[in-house]
Amino acid sequence: MSYTVEKEWLLSKLDDPKIRVIDCRFSLGNRDQGKNDYLEGHLPGAVFFDLEKDLSGIPGTHGGRHPLPDLQQFTAKLERAGIDEKTTIVAYDTGEGAFAARFWWMMQYLGHKSCFVLNGGYRGWADAHFPISKDTPMHEKTSFKAFIQPNWIASLDEVKQAVLEKIEGVQLLDSREEKRFLGIEEPIDKKAGHIPGAINKPWFEGLENGSYKLKEVQKERFSDLDSSKQIIVYCGSGVTAAPNFLALKEAGFEKVKLYVGSFSDWISYPENEIK
Repeated sequence: MSYTVEKEWLLSKLDDPKIRVIDCRFSLGNRDQGKNDYLEGHLPGAVFFDLEKDLSGIPGTHGGRHPLPDLQQFTAKLERAGIDEKTTIVAYDTGEGAFAARFWWMMQYLGHKSCFVLNGGYRGWADAHFPISKDTPMHEKTSFKAFIQPNWIASLDEVKQAVLEKIEGVQLLDSREEKRFLGIEEPIDKKAGHIPGAINKPWFEGLENGSYKLKEVQKERFSDLDSSKQIIVYCGSGVTAAPNFLALKEAGFEKVKLYVGSFSDWISYPENEIK
């Protein structure tokens, strides 16, 4: 099963009332950039979801920099966007893949399988001179029922157990760039390094020109992983781990979980070891 779609397919489906397009553009350096970009122009019919206002909760002492939002509030926003269990959703960001993948993962976690990431993102769409709109769509409110998939998420306790007991059947996968993984640089979090036992697979290596690499290429990227093991994916705050999660699923790995709190949650407990 593929979790991505191409712009040509989406172009042919824009008038389909069962399709809903979600704009997930965001900039960590300028938190208003995504919404401003949306107002300047977006895919026709797209509804804007903000990483920190809609796809994340308020950070606390623990839980990481981008904890999950209140799921009732998130579900309410889905309903205002006209999304129910029969809706096919296509999420896009500028083309980096991470923010759309965060939305995709959240929908899969809620049990909504018919959700996809647009390969190439907004940049690929605009470069093809496909239609752009400034209209803010209004959709009839729906009722959305979530079916939580507990096997898609890893708790802090699961990660701790894997680290402390060195469980053979669990593999931790760090999605950050190598310098952060090695602790050479840490521009965001208060401590540098990684969770003991983790291996490094930078998330951006799974994409090329804003599109996810083919299934066969993803399989090669992860060829040193054992598909029979439980893989727990993390990053700095749970956002850029999502593209690796998607890539692993594309490559055929079934036992994959996301540690949402990620490294920023791990280091919030002083007793947790860092390598």
